[in-house]
Amino acid sequence: MLNRRKNKGIRGVIINSGCANAVTGKGGLEDAESMGDAADACFAAPGDGKGGSSIVMSTGVIGQRLPIQKILDGIPAAHKALGSTHDHWLSAASAICTTDTFPKLISRTFTLSSSPKTEYRIAGMTKGAGMIHPNMATLLGMIATDAPIKSSFLPALLTSAVDSSFNSISIDGDTSTNDTVALFANGAAGGHKITSAYSPDYKEFQAVLTEFATDLAKLVVRDGEGATKFVTIRVTESASVEAARKVASTIAKSPLVKTALYGKDANWGRILCATGYALISEPGQPINEVEEVATDRTNVSFIPADGSAELRLLVDGEPEAVDEERAAEILAMEDLEIVVRLGTGTEEANYWTCDFSHEYVTINGDYRT
Repeated sequence: MLNRRKNKGIRGVIINSGCANAVTGKGGLEDAESMGDAADACFAAPGDGKGGSSIVMSTGVIGQRLPIQKILDGIPAAHKALGSTHDHWLSAASAICTTDTFPKLISRTFTLSSSPKTEYRIAGMTKGAGMIHPNMATLLGMIATDAPIKSSFLPALLTSAVDSSFNSISIDGDTSTNDTVALFANGAAGGHKITSAYSPDYKEFQAVLTEFATDLAKLVVRDGEGATKFVTIRVTESASVEAARKVASTIAKSPLVKTALYGKDANWGRILCATGYALISEPGQPINEVEEVATDRTNVSFIPADGSAELRLLVDGEPEAVDEERAAEILAMEDLEIVVRLGTGTEEANYWTCDFSHEYVTINGDYRT
């Protein structure tokens, strides 16, 4: 549908939670089409001859068919309940939760250089708490703005924003079958339309969108299943952005790192271990030299959330005498930053993750049954 419409004329999104409608064969595809058709029927036909105009999203258990008739019967009532107030947005954000413990919803205003007197708005919601390591995890996100933007620019704007937001989070290292983030721009606020990718407005909106998407993505991590900590992994002094992202991602999804964080154990060797193997080739692949990591220039530190002094754990490849009491104080905080300096360049990357607790195992041990 998106290819057929070339990102133009999208009227709405219809979402169900509790069933992912993934790996459900031909019948599952037909169910998704039926949902889209039912949503389309609630609006006046676009009249452009390009067919349906509703995006379908699903989240939940994989391999089970949707209770499609129940959904189809409920779509007209959902359409009748549409509205533009905060309560309407909150109701929608709450309705799509599965193991989420709170609805995830943000809105803010911004301006653009070409129309400084026009106040634009951007609002968005997301859901997800487990099976999160997106590669655009039952993660869904919807972002809408009233800024006027050429439709062909939306994929590039969203892709850039997602790379440093939703694609830079991890709860458990598992990528879902259904991760979807959509961006809508209806131009309702007026003003000068963004028609050039080289204009100041384009760059300004890209910055607004990226910051907005990052804040939404962070809410997913804060609501990680069973999580007790919100952890920023910052890898700096890297030879390339790609290497920094790979190292940060590897640390973020290491079960040993995450369980140590839950146990308030300053076991920095696990962080260093993940750093070391992050860029090594997999078995069966040609052996590679990892020039992006220099053992005699690598540093690892904890940065406390309260603004107090950095706790250095490894300095230029040499272990520090760690103050265990101070480390325990830092690890008892809800927010923590781990900084790894590779000493091989000037690039950096961030990843956001959480710890692994007993509760995560409890939730996922009987998620379906």
